[in-house]
Amino acid sequence: MTLDVPPWAAEVAHALPRPLLFATVSGAHLYGFASVDSDLDLRAAHLLAPAEVVGLRVGPQTLQHHGVRDGVELDVVSHDLLKFAKLLNSRNGYVLEQVLSPLVVVTTPVHTELADLARRLITRHHAHHYLGFAATQEKLYAKTGLLKPALYTLRVLLTGIELMRTGRLETDLGVLGGHLAYVPDLIAAKRAAERAPLPADAARHLARDLPRLRAELESARDASELPDRADQSTVDALHDLVVRTRLGSVPQ
Repeated sequence: MTLDVPPWAAEVAHALPRPLLFATVSGAHLYGFASVDSDLDLRAAHLLAPAEVVGLRVGPQTLQHHGVRDGVELDVVSHDLLKFAKLLNSRNGYVLEQVLSPLVVVTTPVHTELADLARRLITRHHAHHYLGFAATQEKLYAKTGLLKPALYTLRVLLTGIELMRTGRLETDLGVLGGHLAYVPDLIAAKRAAERAPLPADAARHLARDLPRLRAELESARDASELPDRADQSTVDALHDLVVRTRLGSVPQ
């Protein structure tokens, strides 16, 4: 965990009303440009009891908590293990980044197994998530002219390119954008203020680079050595993990 993550983050995660399998930090902290007034985005997976799955009264597949602690706005979201596994098996980049986040707040043996399986579930089709998310953020940037969606667009495209080329998930824009001379200044401006305006000349750089990076991601997807679909044995192992955990044969 980095110094940017409050020491009480685990306490906040454990306050959710179900046993946690893991909790990690997402958002600007994970992307390397958290400001002093950034929200703390915690993402987690919890475990419903068997009776909450097979009975008439089904437990909450998703838990959410919003609040403020020590002046920090909180955004906490957790999915039941089954829902999380289904999302993970649907080429969803959000949950992939959550389970593989290096900013770990709560972990268990189930988290360790889940992370190992997540790496084996990566396919070339994860590029669709990153292309779609980038398009959404670029529209927001075009509409508002703000720095934050511009950084998100850059981060998403660069993460997708790296994933397609190497199979490695990297989410830190400071690492990904080292070859773009203006990126450190953008990160510094964002770290100084959550709603910072776009620095001078940044729009010109982005107008040149965003279309190029989008094309690079599409080319990287087409040339990627990643499989079209995950191996069936990996999907079977994910199914087995959900069943074993639900029935209590995996330590939590």
